[in-house]
Amino acid sequence: MTGSTNNKHERHGAGWKRIPSMSLRNRMAFYYTVTTAFLLAVVFAAILLMVDRIVYIHFDEELRHEVAETLEEAHVKGQAFVGFESFRCIDGTEEELDEYKQRGKKKDADSEFIQVVDSTGQMVRKSVNLSRNLLTFNPAYSGVRYFNSFVAGEPVRQVQVPLVNSKGIADAYLIIAVPMKSAMIILLDLQNIMLVSFPAVILILFILTRAIAGRSIRPIEEVIATAEKMTQASLDQRIPMPHNQDELYRLSATINALFDRLQDAFQREKQFTADASHELKTPLAVVKGTLDVLVRKPRDIVHYEDRIRYCLDELNRMARLIDQLLMLARYENDTKNPNIVKVEISESLHSVISRIELLALEKQISIRLENTPSGTVAADPAMLEMMLENILSNAIKYSPAGSSIEIATSRRAVHLVCTITDHGVGIPEEKLQKIFDRFYRVDESRSSSTGGFGLGLSIVRKLADLQHIGISVSSTRNTGTTFELTFPAL
Repeated sequence: MTGSTNNKHERHGAGWKRIPSMSLRNRMAFYYTVTTAFLLAVVFAAILLMVDRIVYIHFDEELRHEVAETLEEAHVKGQAFVGFESFRCIDGTEEELDEYKQRGKKKDADSEFIQVVDSTGQMVRKSVNLSRNLLTFNPAYSGVRYFNSFVAGEPVRQVQVPLVNSKGIADAYLIIAVPMKSAMIILLDLQNIMLVSFPAVILILFILTRAIAGRSIRPIEEVIATAEKMTQASLDQRIPMPHNQDELYRLSATINALFDRLQDAFQREKQFTADASHELKTPLAVVKGTLDVLVRKPRDIVHYEDRIRYCLDELNRMARLIDQLLMLARYENDTKNPNIVKVEISESLHSVISRIELLALEKQISIRLENTPSGTVAADPAMLEMMLENILSNAIKYSPAGSSIEIATSRRAVHLVCTITDHGVGIPEEKLQKIFDRFYRVDESRSSSTGGFGLGLSIVRKLADLQHIGISVSSTRNTGTTFELTFPAL
């Protein structure tokens, strides 16, 4: 059952993978167009409703004017209905219509329709332009009401006004209508124009938005193109920076900085691998050559013992190199965070001196503590002692027999400073900035009696950076070298 479910999920996932995804350019254009289409539809609808409302307001105002004029001609004042004795509703002939116009009772026979009905809805009088048609009467309307209707199939706007007698009773109703055909044609034309222009505007908007989006995301395309062309042999490829310093500019700058770090890491890794293989190749070659010589013919026991000790020394040297490489790689990858605590600097110095004292005595070198007041620093105890031990070991290696090494601490403002000075051969000024590089040695001779690998000071630099300890070096040729450690304020 579980296997069947998993297969379904796999098929479902595979199905999703086959669905082509929309590009960022099209997605931006689509979302923008949908949003704009919605807003445009709201605006168009609002315009249509507004125009429609204005048209009806105009017709209702015209109807109110016609009602007032008609009632005035019929001598109806206020709500006291007297009658339509003076109102002549012309009936039927062109001659009578001309007579009606000449008397000034009607300026335009086709401008409005007039009809009077009694309280039961029976037609009493009507204007001649109604011919055989009647205006719509709705007995449910008790007051003045405006509504739409039709006359001979043509749309009209009507008003129905009750004619009230002196007793307050509606004896009749005055109904006036004006044609709406022209206005309705204009409204329909406006609606058709909007309906036709809406998809055209949306299509043009999508095309323009897609073009603008494509131009806007061009740096992203350049990022993709640069990343696709980048290989180990072309890590120097970089993304062209956009002209506008916007989010895409920051993206390009960030990715270029990432490429810089990748290139630097690759170069360091490449150099590290080459140097490590070279350093490991030497002791292996020595051991292999020595053993090859030993097996060629029988030799006395003393010779065997001497060669075996020599091989063991080389193997021990190789083991120390591997330990240092592993340590440097571990700290280089920041997999081990320092345990920063308050450390008494004098205790760390005494502990380190006690461990390397025998090494110093072999060369008759004295280590002196000068001006070493009690002071507490923020550091990782193990890392701090490793740093001090590497610096002191390096000083012993390059100091002549019978010389001395001085260690002193002092205060500079809020910082505690520790200096370690030897009286060795010194370091040339042009090589001073390279001594913290991995596998770098001032003396490049493989037969150097110091036996160093060029990793000690690299480890010191890395440990100092992890603990935020400042480190500097000064040296004078054939006079000595001074290392200075500046600890952060507590």
